[in-house]
Amino acid sequence: MKKVRIANGQGFWGDSLEAPVELVRRGPIHYLTLDYLAEVTMSIMQKQRARDPRAGYARDFVGLIERVLPDVVEKEITVIANAGGVNCDACRDALLGVVKRQGYGGRVKVGVVAGDDIMDRLDRLIERGNTLENMDTGQPLAEVRSRVQSANVYFGARPVAEALGKGARIVITGRCTDSGLTLAPMIHEFNWPADAWDLLAAGTIAGHTIECGAQCTGGNCLIDWETIPNLADIGYPIVEAGPEGSFVITKHEGTGGRVTVASIKEQLVYEMGDPREYITPDCIADFTTIKLEQEGPDRVRFSGVKGRPATAMYKVSVSYSAGFKAIGSLVYAWPDAYKKARAADGVLRERLERLGLKFDEVLTEFVGVDACHGPLSGEPSPDLAEVALRIGVRSDDKATVERFTREMAPLVLNGPPTVTGFAGGRPKVEEIVAYWPALINKSEVAPQVSISEA
Repeated sequence: MKKVRIANGQGFWGDSLEAPVELVRRGPIHYLTLDYLAEVTMSIMQKQRARDPRAGYARDFVGLIERVLPDVVEKEITVIANAGGVNCDACRDALLGVVKRQGYGGRVKVGVVAGDDIMDRLDRLIERGNTLENMDTGQPLAEVRSRVQSANVYFGARPVAEALGKGARIVITGRCTDSGLTLAPMIHEFNWPADAWDLLAAGTIAGHTIECGAQCTGGNCLIDWETIPNLADIGYPIVEAGPEGSFVITKHEGTGGRVTVASIKEQLVYEMGDPREYITPDCIADFTTIKLEQEGPDRVRFSGVKGRPATAMYKVSVSYSAGFKAIGSLVYAWPDAYKKARAADGVLRERLERLGLKFDEVLTEFVGVDACHGPLSGEPSPDLAEVALRIGVRSDDKATVERFTREMAPLVLNGPPTVTGFAGGRPKVEEIVAYWPALINKSEVAPQVSISEA
């Protein structure tokens, strides 16, 4: 194929349900990618599977396939999604049921890339000398092993490309790099070798650019945001890529939003880290080599991308229980809204201290004053019409946090005046799920690729 069009219709689990449908129906694309997973999502899915062995994947994805499968088959579109979560087999079985019910049995192969979930191997891996040290603190995972909820390796694009090579029309993965969902079709279509570092880096950057969906086509865009047209019908991004490594970011004609060098740059710096070393399982991409050009309306061309050899390690995403939290809010009205909110904060803290409650942290924010910018907000105006007092606490002891939740409501009558609403009712105790990034040698784990038909 001389040119491949790869669209991304989901930036996270909870993104627009209509975006992928519009991408499929409003214009030509060859591939539709869907990015559902984030670090905390894996622990949520592990809990779901613990309650129900048929759960643990993005069920929204199955509903989407029910809607678009006729278009996918007739237009020969290939779908790639990391919707498998921690239960790729259950996701596959649900998809095959859709395929069969709609009469496409024998016409749609479903590929699965698994092997990323290492929860059941964690103790053996640690015994073999894999300390899985926290990349931020240097602590070995053994220190929190009893509280670990999920552990998943980030695979790259190669296993997905392998599934495509075996004829899969739909490919589902567990934890895969976001950029790998886009890079894989390029590897497959253009036969890029494993050491074509510049090409792999270009495909990686293409994937990074569209992985957050409409964030690169005018959504969440700071520059001239008021002039961005028709956000209600915003178009999601499409990569037009060729075998030489240059590519264009665009969207379907007639859709809202805007693709400009400025909107693209805002997405490029998202979770970038060191711009010279964007490390993935497939390569290291150098963002400082990117050349951007406004090729036409809603068309930005990338060129000049350079890459370097991949490392010998995979990243591992671990989630673990880190105590409990509760967050509550009270809204205070003019006059002296900020003064009242500050007084209420002091009253509540004193009452918690009198009760002998000890927390690992108590965090107060004054929404409307400094919740977003902190000290940079400066001294607030005394004429503020309303201020929301938001207080959060955390502790390893659930009962201590539960006791806090009963102390906010009384302030409505026994604290400063003009509370206009007890926002959300009594605060709820929630388990804190913390993130533990680690590395593991690639020789310790291997992706598992399988193909199924209804």
